[in-house]
Amino acid sequence: MARVEAKPALEGDATVSALRLILLAVGLAFLGYLVVQVGPETLLGSFQAISWRLLLIVWFPFALIQVLDTLGWRYAFRRDLTPFPTLLAVRLAGEAFNVATPTASMGGEPVKAYLLQPRVPLGEGLASVVIAKTTGTLSQGAFLLVGIALALAVLPPAAPLLKAMTWLAAVEAVALGGFVVAQQKGLFGGGLRLLKALGLSRAEHEHEGARRLDSALSTFYREHRGRLTLSLLFHFGGWVVGSLEVYLILHFMGIPVSLTTALVIEAFAAAIKSAAFLIPGGLGALEGGNMAVFAAIGLGAGVGLSMTLVRRFRELTWVAAGLVTLSLFRMATDPEAV
Repeated sequence: MARVEAKPALEGDATVSALRLILLAVGLAFLGYLVVQVGPETLLGSFQAISWRLLLIVWFPFALIQVLDTLGWRYAFRRDLTPFPTLLAVRLAGEAFNVATPTASMGGEPVKAYLLQPRVPLGEGLASVVIAKTTGTLSQGAFLLVGIALALAVLPPAAPLLKAMTWLAAVEAVALGGFVVAQQKGLFGGGLRLLKALGLSRAEHEHEGARRLDSALSTFYREHRGRLTLSLLFHFGGWVVGSLEVYLILHFMGIPVSLTTALVIEAFAAAIKSAAFLIPGGLGALEGGNMAVFAAIGLGAGVGLSMTLVRRFRELTWVAAGLVTLSLFRMATDPEAV
């Protein structure tokens, strides 16, 4: 009987997954179109210009970004419960799951909380990933504002790209503000009450778990503002270091840019990827958006696509490492798992 009652929710999940798979196919087709438009030989030339230094780009500075973002997550706990190396490995596995599955970049968050057991209670782990997701997104919004301010040095104030990013920042501010307020008002309990009213949730233990999660979030925001601030700062540092990756890739391609320009590119690229969260990895949307950014700055759309594909190669390497890590965690908890 319970399986029958859960069916509408499962169907909803399947619909979202199907939608994301369709968007992935559209994004992949669009990426193919962009490659043809720019010319495969042009893109290959960019990779040849980078040469052996591609191995450097794979590991640095992204490894530092991983460390900073893991520190951002560490301070989303009300106290230190897990050794940093374990936290780093769990985050690597969870982020890989986010990229590799059609879950709107959210499926890996409960995976992280699950992998932290039994060292960290599931409820506390879930609260930490919600807080870390919040501080990571808030810091990305702040980074976009910095990018918009610095863009005035490389773009005219009336530039369409600048206007678009300003509107995107405004939408992000409203959405993030609402998300933070909702967490403090009981986001998960309210959500389950709505589902119950719609006949999609009847299990009382789910409501009790949601109430505990809401309480943990509210308590953290109210009583641990120092750790909240550190979480924000470390995540913001991760975005800033991402600008160094842009700078190095372009430098290795023989296209010198200032650190200011690299920061503007990274801020706008991060905003585009965030806006395209329904598309797995932002595939197609990120490439097209970066081409528009590079064209507006005067570096050329082809350079934007080349840089994005270099970063895709780095991303795939880290996703592979994360999936291997996830498999190791699985084997450690279930020796019979294959």
